[in-house]
Amino acid sequence: MAHPSLLSTPVSSSSTTTLPIPEGVVQDCPQDLLQPQDLLPHAPSTDAGNLAKVAPWLEEPEPPTPPPKSQRYGFPSKPSFSSFSLLRQPSTSNLSLSRPSETQSIHSVSSNADTVHTVESRKSKSSLSILNLMKKRSRSRLRSDVRFPDEPVPPLPTDRRSVYSLSMPPSPPPSSSRKDRGRLKKKSFNDVLSTSVPKNGPLYELDTDLDRMDGIIDVSVLPSAPDSGSPGGSGFESSHQSSSSVSSVYTHTAAGPPSTLFSNPFLPPSALGKRVPGVAPFDARKVSPKTQLPDRPTDDTSPSWTAPESWAVEKEGEGPNIEYSSSEDSIPGSGPHFKRRRRRNVTASTSGKPVPPPKIYRLRIYRANNAYHIVSIDLDVTVAELTPLLNEKFQLEPAEAHRLYLKERGRERVLAATERPANIVRRRLEQAGYDVADGLDTMGADDIHFLMKFVYKSNVLGRAQEELHLDTDTFDRVELTGRSLRTVPVQLYVHAENIILLNLSRNPMLEIPLDFIQACTTLRELRLQHMAMKKVPQSIRHCRTLHRLDLSCNRIVDLDDAGLDHIPELRSLKMQNNRMENLPWYFPRLRALKDLNISNNHLRHLPDVVKDMLSLVDLDFSFNMIAELPEGIGQLRSLERLILVGNQVTKFPAKCQDLCSLRMLDCRRNHISDLSVVCMLPKLEQIFADHNATHALDLSFGLALKQLDASHNDITQLSLVPGPVGQPYALTSLDISHAKLSALDDRALAQLAALETLRIDHNSIRFIPDTLGELSALVHLSCSNNQLLALPATIGRLQCLETLEAHNNSLEELPATLWNCTSLQFINVTSNLIGTWTLPHVAGPLALTPMSPDSSISMSPRPAVYSERKASLSSISIFGRTFPPLAFSLEKLYLGENRLTDDNLHPLALLKELRVLNLSFNDIQEIAPAFFRNLTQLKELYVSGNKLSAIPTEDLFRLTKLEVLFLNGNKLQTLPHELSKIASLSAIDVSSNVLKYNINNWEFDWNWNFNPNLRYLNLSGNKRLEIKPPMSGKPIPREQSQHGVLSDFSGLTQLRILGLMDVTLGLTNIPDENEDRRIRTSLSEVNGMGYGIADTLGVTEHLNMLDLVQPRFRDRNNEVVFAMFGRSSHVANSHFLNKFLHAKFLEVYTSELSRLNVRKGEGVPDAQRRAFLRLNKLLHDHLYSSTTGRKMSHVSASTTGAIIHDISSTRSGASGVVLHIVDRTLHVANAGNALAVISRQGVAELLSRKHDPFDRLEIARIRAAEGWVSPKGCVNDEIDVARSFGFFNLLPVVNARPDLYTRELSELDEFVIVGNSGLWDHVSYQTAVDIARSERADPMIAAQKLRDFAISYGAEGTTMIMVISVANMFDQGLRSRQPTMDSVMDTDAYLSLRRKKRDEITNRDISRLDDEVSPPMGHLALVFTDIRNSTHLWEVNAGMATAMVAHNNLLRRQLRFCGGYEVKTEGDAFMCSFPTALSALWWCLSVQVQLLHLDWPLEILECEDGMEVYDTDRKLIARGLSVRMGIHCGHPVCEPDPITHRMDYFGPMVNRSARITGSAAGGQIMCSADIIREIRARIFDVEPHTDHSLQQPAQAVDAIRRLGVVVVPVGEVKLKGLEVPENLSLVYPAELAGRQELSAQPQPDPNAAGSRVQFSVAQMRDLALLCVRLEALSAARVFRPGTQRAGDADANAPGVFRGDPKVLLPMMDNASDAELLLLLDSLTMRVQNALTAITLNRVLAAHAEAQSAEAMQQLLAVLAPPGVSAA
Repeated sequence: MAHPSLLSTPVSSSSTTTLPIPEGVVQDCPQDLLQPQDLLPHAPSTDAGNLAKVAPWLEEPEPPTPPPKSQRYGFPSKPSFSSFSLLRQPSTSNLSLSRPSETQSIHSVSSNADTVHTVESRKSKSSLSILNLMKKRSRSRLRSDVRFPDEPVPPLPTDRRSVYSLSMPPSPPPSSSRKDRGRLKKKSFNDVLSTSVPKNGPLYELDTDLDRMDGIIDVSVLPSAPDSGSPGGSGFESSHQSSSSVSSVYTHTAAGPPSTLFSNPFLPPSALGKRVPGVAPFDARKVSPKTQLPDRPTDDTSPSWTAPESWAVEKEGEGPNIEYSSSEDSIPGSGPHFKRRRRRNVTASTSGKPVPPPKIYRLRIYRANNAYHIVSIDLDVTVAELTPLLNEKFQLEPAEAHRLYLKERGRERVLAATERPANIVRRRLEQAGYDVADGLDTMGADDIHFLMKFVYKSNVLGRAQEELHLDTDTFDRVELTGRSLRTVPVQLYVHAENIILLNLSRNPMLEIPLDFIQACTTLRELRLQHMAMKKVPQSIRHCRTLHRLDLSCNRIVDLDDAGLDHIPELRSLKMQNNRMENLPWYFPRLRALKDLNISNNHLRHLPDVVKDMLSLVDLDFSFNMIAELPEGIGQLRSLERLILVGNQVTKFPAKCQDLCSLRMLDCRRNHISDLSVVCMLPKLEQIFADHNATHALDLSFGLALKQLDASHNDITQLSLVPGPVGQPYALTSLDISHAKLSALDDRALAQLAALETLRIDHNSIRFIPDTLGELSALVHLSCSNNQLLALPATIGRLQCLETLEAHNNSLEELPATLWNCTSLQFINVTSNLIGTWTLPHVAGPLALTPMSPDSSISMSPRPAVYSERKASLSSISIFGRTFPPLAFSLEKLYLGENRLTDDNLHPLALLKELRVLNLSFNDIQEIAPAFFRNLTQLKELYVSGNKLSAIPTEDLFRLTKLEVLFLNGNKLQTLPHELSKIASLSAIDVSSNVLKYNINNWEFDWNWNFNPNLRYLNLSGNKRLEIKPPMSGKPIPREQSQHGVLSDFSGLTQLRILGLMDVTLGLTNIPDENEDRRIRTSLSEVNGMGYGIADTLGVTEHLNMLDLVQPRFRDRNNEVVFAMFGRSSHVANSHFLNKFLHAKFLEVYTSELSRLNVRKGEGVPDAQRRAFLRLNKLLHDHLYSSTTGRKMSHVSASTTGAIIHDISSTRSGASGVVLHIVDRTLHVANAGNALAVISRQGVAELLSRKHDPFDRLEIARIRAAEGWVSPKGCVNDEIDVARSFGFFNLLPVVNARPDLYTRELSELDEFVIVGNSGLWDHVSYQTAVDIARSERADPMIAAQKLRDFAISYGAEGTTMIMVISVANMFDQGLRSRQPTMDSVMDTDAYLSLRRKKRDEITNRDISRLDDEVSPPMGHLALVFTDIRNSTHLWEVNAGMATAMVAHNNLLRRQLRFCGGYEVKTEGDAFMCSFPTALSALWWCLSVQVQLLHLDWPLEILECEDGMEVYDTDRKLIARGLSVRMGIHCGHPVCEPDPITHRMDYFGPMVNRSARITGSAAGGQIMCSADIIREIRARIFDVEPHTDHSLQQPAQAVDAIRRLGVVVVPVGEVKLKGLEVPENLSLVYPAELAGRQELSAQPQPDPNAAGSRVQFSVAQMRDLALLCVRLEALSAARVFRPGTQRAGDADANAPGVFRGDPKVLLPMMDNASDAELLLLLDSLTMRVQNALTAITLNRVLAAHAEAQSAEAMQQLLAVLAPPGVSAA
C-alpha cells in the first residue's frame, strides 16, 4: 500500500491521482518539539491556483541543476574495516529486482499523473521511517512573508543515524511499530498494485495536521533506515515474505516546500535536501550549533560565517548532486532541460489493455571485499531505487552512507541517483561489440569486469593519506591521475601555494573545493581529463592565475555556466572529445586565450563567437560536422595554426586571405576543391590538404610556404604561375602522390628550385622532365607506382639527393649519371624491367689487370676513369683510380623483380658501403666468385627467386656483419660450410629449394648448429630434405661434439621461428612451441588445398605474429580453419598476448559453434563474432590474473595493485583474421588490419575490412563510445587501429568485434591471400594478386614472393603472408607444384621462351600476368573498340590523359585473362583477335562491367560523357568513359607487321568487323549473326552446335553464364561501303541490361561539353542581359527591364528606355552545348564592342574642345590596342 506521505498531486482540473493511506502509520510521534503555529505558514494550499507555489518546476520551462558537491567533511580520511578487501572467495547470492519469482524485484509502474514504485524485502533488519519514502525534495520557493521565531536553535541530535528530509509538505511520520509492519507484510503485490492507483477513489487532501509534524524537527526519535544513496531518497516499504512471494516497491514523487528549517551539517548527504536554483534557503551550516537562530532575512542575505568547501558541509535543501551521468544513462526527464515529468514502462495501461512486462537485466554488484550479489532489474530502475535493497541485502548500518560506484576505463565514479545501472550495462556491452542476440540481459550477471564493474561501498572513507605516494618533493608538478580520489588530498593543502601543475584526471571527483583553489596562488596548469563531467567545476573560475586548462574527454555539453571569463590569464583551453554544440557568448572576453581545441565535439557550424576571439593563435576544430566556414574567420589576424581535419568543408571563404599571421593549415580529409585562396597567404609555411577533392593545383604560393601535402586528391592539372614578385618559390616539400597526374610540367618543376622533398607516387606519369636536374637542393625523390619508362639523365646533377624511390614502374635501365650522385644512400627500383646499369663514360686510360684472390680494389681520391668494355669480376683491378662517387655513399640497394642476369652484376661489386642488397626474383643463375670481396659491410642479402644452384664461397668469410640471408626459391642442393664462419648470422631462409642433406657430411656442408645465434630458420618446401639422426656406431668427431647432435635443433636457444613444412623428419626431439617460438612441421596441403606461408621477424626480439592452420576442423573432412593473430598497431606488440589468442581460439570457436541456435537463424558468422568477443574477454582475464588466482581488471588494477602477467601486455593489442571453409563456403572474420583478399580470375576482391580510425563509420562508432580520433589518425591519440584484441585501456572504444564476410566459392576463385599490415601497408590488393598469381602453381613460393616484395617496398617489423589455393577444391585436389609445360619441351627451354616473350613487354604490371596467347590464325574472332566522343574529350577535358591510362591497362589485363591477342591500337581504339568467338565475347562483357568500377578522374565523372547513369531500378549502368565494341568472326588474311613484328589482319572480314563496331553506340556490344549463333548454341543451348562450337573453351562458357548475357536483336543493317547487309544484335551483361532503355532515348549530342564545367542557361541569360545594358550605355541610354508605367519616376526621362528582356535576348532554353558555346562567343564580341564604344565616347567627350596630340594617341590606343595588328 502506498504511504500517507505520498499524497495526491494535482495535474489538471479534471484528473487527479489518489493514493489510499494505510492504517496505523501515523501513531506514536513526539509532539513536543515545535508548536504547530510556528509551522503553519509553511503548509501550502492544495488548490490548483497555488500550484506554482507548491511545485514551481511545473510552471518553469526547465529547472536548473544545482552544482554538484563532493561528500567530504574536512576530516582526514581513515579506512574502515568494512572497506578492507577480504581474502575470501566471492559470494554469489542473488538479489533480484522486478521479476515475479523467488527473487526480489523492482517494477516500474506509471499512471497518468506520476510514477509509482514498490519494493519489498525478504527480511527487514530495521524499521523504515516515513521519511525514507520520499523520492525528491521540494523545489518550491518560501513565501516572502514568512518570519522565523526568535527561539534558540534546538540542540544537534546525538544519534548518528541517517536522517532524510521530506520531499513534500510536512506530514506525520509513522512509528513503524512491529504490529504495523506485520500488517503490511500480509499485503500481496496484487493488493498493492490494485490499491496504489485507484481509478475513481476519493481525493485525499494535503495533510496539514500540525500536531503530527513534530518528528520533522526531532531527528533523534526517527527510526534508522538505509541510505538511498541519492540526492533524492527513494521511499520503500519493507515486508517479510516467504521465498515464493514477490516483493515490490512503488515510489511516488510529490512536490512541496522544504520540510524543515534546520539541518545537521554532519549528517550523511541523503539527510539533506536539494537547493532550488534561484532560491536562497536558510543555511544552517553558517551558524554555530549553540548560537540562537536569528530572524531569517527576507532579502536572502547570507550570514557572516561559511564553512570552507573542503569540509563538504552541505547546505540546507542541497544534496550531493552527482553530475557524472550522461544523458543516455539517466532517466529521461531527469536532466535540467526536461520540462515534463518522466513516464515509466507500465504493466497495466489506463485503458485496461495488458502491456508486456519490461525486459529484466541481471547485474552483478560487488562489495569492497569483492563479494558480490546478483540483482534483476529492468532498464528504468534507477540507482535511487536500487540503493535501499542493497543496504538491506548487504546488512549495512544506516548511519554509514554507501553509494554505488562504477569502475570502467581506468577510472572510478559515483553513479547519480537518476542513472539506470541496467541501461549502462546494456550500452557498454553494445559499445563493446555485443548484440541483443548475445543475451545482453544475462551477461551483466557474468563476470564482465574487463569492461565495467559495479561496486557498492562506503562513501565516507576514501584513500588514506599515506597511500598516495606523490612522485614529487617540491609539489610544483602534482600528478594524481587515476588515484580514485573523491576530493583533493588533505596533504596538498599545505603545499597548495607551491603547485604549478595539477593533474587530477581519471578521478571520481566533480568539484574542487573553492578554498583549495584559492590557496593555489601559483597554479598555472590544471588537467581534468576523463572524469565524465557534464559541467565545469564552479570553483575553477576563481583560479585567477590559471594559464592552461584541460577539460578534454568529458561529457560537457556547454560552457554557459562555467564562468571561464573570470580567469583573466587563461591562455590555453582544451575541450576536445566532449559534447558541445556551441560556444558561450562570453568567449570573446577571453582576451588572453591563444590556444583553443574544440575538436571531436558535436559542432555543425563554427560558432560565431570564434571570429571575435581576436587573440587566438592556435585553433583546432577537427572531427566535427562543419560543412562551411564563415566569412568572419578572416578576422583572426593573429591566428598561426588552423586545424580542421575530418570535417565536411568544401571551400575556403574569400576572407581567408586576411589571415595574415597563419603559419600552418591542416585541412585534411574534407571536401575542399580549391586551395588557391590560402596558398598566397604571406606567412603560411605548411599546408596539409590530403584526402580532399582538389582536381587542379596551381603552383602559386606565398613567399613563406615551405611544405605542401596535396596527396590523395584527384589532381589532373599542375599549372604554373610565376613566383611572387619574380622571386623563386621557398617550397621545400611537395607531396602530390596518389593523384591522377599523367605528366609533369617542366616549367613548373623548374620553378621549385628550393625543393628538398618531392613525392609523386601513385600517378600515371610516364616521363620526368629534364628540369629535375635543376633542383639542386633535392634530398628525397619518390616516384614509385607510376608508368615511368626512364629516369632523366640530369638526375646525376643532384648532389644532395639521398633517397630515390622508383619501385613498381617500367624502367628498362638506370641512367649512368646516377653514379655521380655523391650523397645518394638509398635506391629502390624493385619491380621494374631493368636489365642493365652501365658505368658512366669518362675519357682516359684504364688499367685492368688480373685480380688475385687476395687482392682488393684500391681506392684513391683521384678522378675516376671507367671502361665501356664489360669485364668479369675476376679480372677487374683498378690501380691508381677512384671509384664513382656512388660507390662511397650507397648503403641500401633494392633491385628485386627486374631482368638482371649474371652479366649485369659486375657494377654492383663496386658498392663497398652497401648494407642491404636485394636481388630477388631476377634471372641470375650464377654469382661471380669475387662478387662479395668488397661488400664487407653487408648486413642483409636477398637473392630469392633466382636460378642459383650454388653461392660463391671464396669471400663469404669476409661478410662478418651479415645478419639476414634469404636464398629461398632457388635450386640449391646444399649450403656451403663457410656460412658457419659468419657468427652474426641470425636469419636464414632456404625454403623451396631442392636441398638434399647429409648430416654426416658436416665437414663440407653447412649445419644450423654451427650458427647458434640463429633466430629465424626456414627449411620448408624442400621435399627432398630428410633430417634424421646420424648413423649409429659411427664415432663423433671432437669438433662436432662441441655442437651437440647435428640433427637436433635444441642448441639454437635463441630460435624464434623454425619452418620444417614438407620436410621428412626422423627426429623425436623437435623443439616445443611456446609464446616466443613457432615451429611449423605440417604439410603444405590441407583438405586438398595447397597453402604456403612466409614471414619475417623484423627487428623485434619476440614473435609478433602467429599463424594457425587446423585441418579437419571438428573432425570433419569438409572443414578447415586458417587464422592469423598479432601486430595490430605501431605500438609494441606482446608475444604473450599473441600466443594466448593462438592457443585458445579453436577451443573458444568450437564452443561457440556448438551453442548456435539454428532455429533462430544463427550461423557461422554469429559464432565467429561471439568467439572474437569472448576470446578478448578471456585474454583480459589472463593478462590481469594475479598470483593468488583472483582475477583483476583494467578498471581496478590501478587502485588494487594487481599483479599483472606482463605489464607491457596490458597496453598492447593484436589484430586477427580467421577463415573458416565449410565445403565450398568461405566465412571470414577480421578485427584490425589483418586482411584477406581473394583472386577471382586475376581480379582482387577484398574479403575483410581494414579498421582505420580515419574511416568515417569507425569515427562515428568511436565517438559514440566516448572516444576520439586525433589529427594524426590515432584513437585517443594512442593507437592507429580502430578495432583489435587487447588494448583494454581503450575498451570499449577499441573492441574486438569483427567484420564478417560469407562467400560461396566457385571455379573462378583462384587463391586467397591473408596478410598483416606489413604487407597491405605497402602493396596494393591488385598488385598482391598479380604477384601471387605469377606463382599460383606453388602457394609457398607465392607467399615468399609477396613477403620479399613487401620488404622491398619498405615494410619494417614483422610481416606474415599466407596464400591458400582454393582452386584446388574444384580439380579433385590435383595441383602442380612446378610450372606446367608440354612434355616435348624441357624446363629450361620453356623458361627461356617465356622470358623472351616477357622481354617484349614494356609495362611492369602487364608483365606479371599470364603470357599473351600466340596470334590466332585461321578461323578467329576480331573485336574493335572505340571510346565515344574521345576526340572532343581530348580537346576540353584535362582528365582524359589519366583516363586513357586506366582504360588501356584494363583492356590489356583482361586480354591476358580471357586469352586475347592485341593486334594494334589507333589512338584510343583497340583491335584484338581471339581464337574463339566466345573468348571474344567473354572479354567484351568483362570489360564493360569493370569499366564501371575504375578509378576515373573527377573531370571525367563530372562531364556529360562520363557521369553516372542509373536505370529505372536505380542500378548503376554507366560511369566513366563509354566504350563501344563490335565482334565478328571469320577467316582474315594474316600477315606480320614488318615494323612491330606483331601479327596483323586484312581482308573483307576485317572491314566488316570495323563497320559492325561503327554501328554500335557507347556502352554497347554489337555482334554479327555468327557470334549470336555461337551464343545460342553454347550459352543458351537452344540451337544446334556449329562447326566451331566444340572449340569454345569451357572456361569462357562458364564465365559468360555467370556474368549473364542479354541479346537484343537489331535486324539487318546496311553497313557503310559493304554490299551485303548484316543481321546484327546487341549483347549486354545481365547487370547492364538497363542500357537498352538508354539506347531507345535520344543519343547525347556529339558536340556536348566534355569539360567538367557545364554550361548554365541562367548564367548565359545573365550575360546576355549585361550585354544589352552595356550596348544601351554605349548609346548614352539606360536600359531597365519591365514595362513602363505612368507612375514611374523616370517615365519621361529621355535617356531611359524599358522593355521585356525576353524580346531582346536570344532563345536558349533548348539550346545544345555547341549552340551555347557559339552564343557565348557572340556575346563576348558584343560586350567588347560595347566597352570600346563607351571608352571612345568618354575620350571624345574629355577632349571635345582641345584637339591635342595626346587625345589622338588615346583614341588610337583604344582603336588599336597593343598586340593587335591590322588584318
